[in-house]
Amino acid sequence: MTSAAVKWVAGWAGAGVWAAGFVAFSTLAPHRIWGASAAVGYLGAALAAGLLRGPRARSVALGSALTGAVAVPFGYLLLTGEGQSEVGVIQRSAALLLHSGTPYLAEPQAVTDYNPYLPGMALFGIPAALLGDGSPVARLLGDARLWCAVVLLLCLVGGRAVLRRGGPGHVAAPGGSTVLAVLIASPLVAFPLSVSGVDLPLAGLCWLGLALAARGRGGAAGLALAAACALKWTALPAVAVAAALLTGSYGTRQALRCASAWSAGVVALVLPVALRSPGALVEQVFAFPTGQAEVATPAASPLPGRLLAELGPAGRYTAVLLLVCGGVAVAVSLVTRPPAGCVAAADRLAAGLCVAFLFAPAGRFGYFALPLLLVVWSRLATGVLPGARSQAGPWRRGGPPTTRPTALPQATHVARHVPAAALPGRR
Repeated sequence: MTSAAVKWVAGWAGAGVWAAGFVAFSTLAPHRIWGASAAVGYLGAALAAGLLRGPRARSVALGSALTGAVAVPFGYLLLTGEGQSEVGVIQRSAALLLHSGTPYLAEPQAVTDYNPYLPGMALFGIPAALLGDGSPVARLLGDARLWCAVVLLLCLVGGRAVLRRGGPGHVAAPGGSTVLAVLIASPLVAFPLSVSGVDLPLAGLCWLGLALAARGRGGAAGLALAAACALKWTALPAVAVAAALLTGSYGTRQALRCASAWSAGVVALVLPVALRSPGALVEQVFAFPTGQAEVATPAASPLPGRLLAELGPAGRYTAVLLLVCGGVAVAVSLVTRPPAGCVAAADRLAAGLCVAFLFAPAGRFGYFALPLLLVVWSRLATGVLPGARSQAGPWRRGGPPTTRPTALPQATHVARHVPAAALPGRR
């Protein structure tokens, strides 16, 4: 067995162990359903990668993983309507938005009455509000998870296409369809895709915004990030990272264009609802996720910020102080050393998000899927290591690169001795 085959077997087997853990330890039915199906799919993938040879091994393994971890649990959970509570929250918020102009209940009593998302998230529930659940087709096409998955895929593919069509240094890695399929089949995407899906469009829009910023398209990047910020306020650090990337690589004008487009997009998507129900928005979107509402948030993983907050006021202030210090450190790094290219930008955004999730007074381990997805896909989509000069693209639109290639001496003389068929463009 080759070293590459060993890596594939180990990877799929590790994913299978992870999936089996949900069957053994989770008390939530959607988690257990996904875990049982995905474990079988990953086991089949590991066996195919170890027993088969050649391109067929990878194709069969990938097909097994996609079937077991995505197709079967995703289709079953959508048709039965089972999922994490946030799926129902999104679909209810869409119905409220259509009938009352706001996605928030005026007087929430239970945890599921709270809608911790900004108004844009309700748009994913509109198909369910319009189609209802009277038939399997309506349940399938109306489920918010389906449209979260669609937006994620469009953003991942779109961002990669932006880089592929870019100028010098913006070359996406080959085999894009294969690496995308591997990413979707992995637990990093397959699990949230099946049981919840709410953070996937956020990750996709953040990636698209960074990819557009890496190409110097400030206005388009601002609009993509405005759409992300209209879903969850945790996307705000992406705006600062994109602005730093644009300033360092393309100048202040592009950064200002990004900020202007972002501001206009956020105003258009959020302000109407904020004016209609400001109190409900503040309580449910900001107070509830941070543990300041009357009802306790279920986001209570034993992360440092949560553990400190449980010690009382002093612990909570300490957690907030650490959160602020971490945010300031990331902000200073953006000014003193702006990211060069979308890989470095994704890394910087991931670092900022990890700091926020670690020291927030309330949080979940699942939140870290967002920064991890950004880090992984930025590398899969570009094939360039962070900080690589070829990907940074530090030139201004319409102008030459800041680092000019040195001309080879006697290039014309060398070319005369090379057969014409071997020269680029002479085929």
